[in-house]
Amino acid sequence: MQIDYIGSLPLIVIWLALGAIGIVIQAFVRDNTRLVFGYYVATLGLTGLAAIVLSGHKGASFGGMITLGGYANYFDALFCGAGIMALLAARPYLQKEESEVDEFYTMLVSSVAGMMLMAHASNLVVLFVGIELMSISFYVMAGFFRTSTKSVEAALKYFLLGCFATGFLVYGMSLIYGGTGSLAYGDIARTVVTQQLTYPTLFVVGTTLLVIGLSFKIAAFPFHQWAPDVYEGAPTAVTAFMSTAGKAAAFSAFVAVFVALLPAGWTSEIAQNQQIVIAVIAAATMLLGNITAVVQSNVKRMLAYSSVAHAGYMLMGILAGPSLGTDGMNGHHAIVFYATSYLFMQMGAFVVVGILERRDGGFLNIDDYAGLHHRHPVLAALMAVFMFSLAGIPPFAGFFGKYMLFAAAIERGFTWLAIVGVVSSVISAWFYLGLIVKMYFQDAKDSGHEAPAGLAGFTLAVSVVGVVFFGLFPQLLINIFRSW
Repeated sequence: MQIDYIGSLPLIVIWLALGAIGIVIQAFVRDNTRLVFGYYVATLGLTGLAAIVLSGHKGASFGGMITLGGYANYFDALFCGAGIMALLAARPYLQKEESEVDEFYTMLVSSVAGMMLMAHASNLVVLFVGIELMSISFYVMAGFFRTSTKSVEAALKYFLLGCFATGFLVYGMSLIYGGTGSLAYGDIARTVVTQQLTYPTLFVVGTTLLVIGLSFKIAAFPFHQWAPDVYEGAPTAVTAFMSTAGKAAAFSAFVAVFVALLPAGWTSEIAQNQQIVIAVIAAATMLLGNITAVVQSNVKRMLAYSSVAHAGYMLMGILAGPSLGTDGMNGHHAIVFYATSYLFMQMGAFVVVGILERRDGGFLNIDDYAGLHHRHPVLAALMAVFMFSLAGIPPFAGFFGKYMLFAAAIERGFTWLAIVGVVSSVISAWFYLGLIVKMYFQDAKDSGHEAPAGLAGFTLAVSVVGVVFFGLFPQLLINIFRSW
C-alpha cells in the first residue's frame, strides 16, 4: 500500500495526538484539565498549520483511499480553527456549569479527526469511518450534562435517530458497491461514465439511500426533526460546534460523493431524477426552517431551525455542481465559501447565548434579550452583527455567501429555486431582526446578571472579524478556491 507520509501529515498528527500521546497524558496526569486543554489546543493548532503548509501537496495516500491537498486541506484548517474556537468557548462555559473534565476535550478533538477523514475520503469505507467517529463524539458531548434531563434526552434522540440514519447510509453504500463493484470514488466515477454498471437499479437505489443518510447529517427536510431538540438540550458550547463544523463536514462529504456518483454532472436520466429530488428537498428545507423559526420563543430552538434553513441554501450549490460559471466560480466553491461564513456567524451567535445563559438554564428565551444593550452593550453589538450576517444583509459574509449560491443556481437554470431562497431569506429577517429590535428597542424585564466572557471572548473576536473581513474581502477566499 502506497503511503504519502508528508502529504498525510495533518491526519497523522491528530491521530497520534489522540492515540498514543493523548492516552499517556490522561493516564499519568490526573485531574489536570488545564494541561489537557492546552495540549489539545496546541494539537489542533499544529494540525491546522500542517494542513495550510501542505495544501499544495496534492495526490493520494493509503492505497488511494484518501485524497491530499487543496479542497481537503482547506477543510482541515477550517475544522481545526473551529475546534480551537470551540475549546476556548467551552472552557469558561463548562467551568460555569461545574462540569469541566478532561474527556470533553478529548471527545471534541475526536470529532475533528472524524471530520478530517470525511473531507479526505476517496473511498466510501473511509467516509463511513469518519462520519461515525464524528457522530459518536457528538452523541457523547450532547449528553455531557448527565444530571440534566434535557441534555440526556438530546443525546438519546440524537443517538437513536443517528443509528437509524446510519442504516440508510451503510445500506446505500452496499448497494452502490453491488452496482459498480467498487467503493473507491474514482472507480465508481469511471464505471458511471463508461456506463458499465453491473446492476443500474442497485446503483440508483443506493445513491438515494446515501443521499438520505447524508441529509440527516446536514438536518435537511424531512430528516431535520432531531435538530431542534438536540440543539436545545445539548450544552450550548457543544451546539455551537455541532451546528457549524459538523454541518461543514457533512457538506465536504456531500460534494466529494456527488462528484463521484455523478461525474458527468446532471446530464444523464438518472442524474436528472436525483436533481429534481434534491431541488425539492432544498426548497422545502429553506421554507420549513425559516417559517418554523418565526414562532420559536427559545433562542436556541430559533437558531436550530435557522440552521435547518441554511442547509437548504447550501444544497443549491450541490445542484449547481462543479462546472465553472461565467465568473469562474461553481456551486461547490459557493458551498465552501458559505460553510466558512456560516461557521463564523453561527458559532459566534451560540457563543453569545452560552455566555449569557444562566447556570439554571435561564436566559434562553428571546424575551430575556430585551434591553440587552443596556446591560451588556458589547455582547448585544456582536449578536447584532451575527444576526445581520445570518439574515444576508451586506456588507457581511452571509450576504456574499447567499449571493454566490443564488447566482450559481440561476446560472444552472434553477431560477425558481433561487426565488424560493430569496423569499426564505425575507422570512428569516423577521426573527433575526426581531431579536435585534428586542435588544435595542425594548425595555429589560430584570436587572440582568454578570456574564464574563473569559476565553470565549477570543472566539467572539475571531468570529466577528471573520464575518466582517470575508464580507468586505470575499475575493480572497474565492482566489483560493480557483487555485484548486
